[in-house]
Amino acid sequence: VYNVESILTSIKKLVGIAEDYTVFDTDFIIYINSAFATLNQLGIGPVEGFSIVDASSKWSDYGVATPMLDHVKSYVYLKVKTIFDPPTSPTVLDAYNRMIQETEWRLKVASETV
Repeated sequence: VYNVESILTSIKKLVGIAEDYTVFDTDFIIYINSAFATLNQLGIGPVEGFSIVDASSKWSDYGVATPMLDHVKSYVYLKVKTIFDPPTSPTVLDAYNRMIQETEWRLKVASETV
């Protein structure tokens, strides 16, 4: 059973990597932290920024309300997926990038109305 509260573990699951397969954990951590850095620049999440170092960091540690947190999870997944396992089809990659842009927009709008 996957630990869906763990940021690292849940993103690995979404990308299709088993929780106990740790070969790519450093890569995932870097990609996840890059997504969090982008979110911080958009004004989402903790003002001081947020990063993870291992599987102990939980989504609840990020400190945003549940409706916005669902968008954050999707965003982090899409960003990691397009870097770690990009689709070979340019059409699918374009669709992913449009979803990323839409999610960024929605998060930005949501953060401005809070």
